[in-house]
Amino acid sequence: MNIKKPNTAIEIQKAIEHRRAIYPKQMSGEMIDNETIERMLELANWAPTHKRTEPWRFKVYSGNAMNLLLDKSKELYIKQTASEKFNNAKLEKLEERKQQVSHIIAICMQRNEVALPEFEEIAAVSMAVQNMWLYLASTQKYGGYWSTPSYAFSTEFADFLELEENEKCLGLFLIGTIAKPEQVPAGQRGDWRDKVDLR
Repeated sequence: MNIKKPNTAIEIQKAIEHRRAIYPKQMSGEMIDNETIERMLELANWAPTHKRTEPWRFKVYSGNAMNLLLDKSKELYIKQTASEKFNNAKLEKLEERKQQVSHIIAICMQRNEVALPEFEEIAAVSMAVQNMWLYLASTQKYGGYWSTPSYAFSTEFADFLELEENEKCLGLFLIGTIAKPEQVPAGQRGDWRDKVDLR
């Protein structure tokens, strides 16, 4: 009996090509199981890291803890947004996320100023997030969205996250179950050849 083995290279290509930003409004609110979350974080830990500094730090919020984080987000949005830029719809969206999103992960970086320039550490954290995103894409059931609201970079938000002095927040990764996978749009990219100088 011949058992057909999956072509790993093709599966990786599919995950890359089908990865999408899945917005909270596209999520159903169904909770993602702990095993999936832990596997996702384990794969994040395999990101490239110069001098093995492993600068990524993730704070995972779900349930009541996630609701408290969203309440803090609303509080800081109100406090830190100028009146001419204030949009009440953003507050409503933050409240709606309590019913849409399974987990929110604070994407943080532990800075090693002695070993490396900051951009290398940011790149390493970004690749860790990409690992998570690709894993979610491979499930064809779950998705994520990297949100970078201005309040996430504030001292008050860092205090809420209980960050150390050498740590900083790089945004929030909202993850959840895709409500209607068949309605996720196809990706669009220009021809790669237009961005490459072959010599």
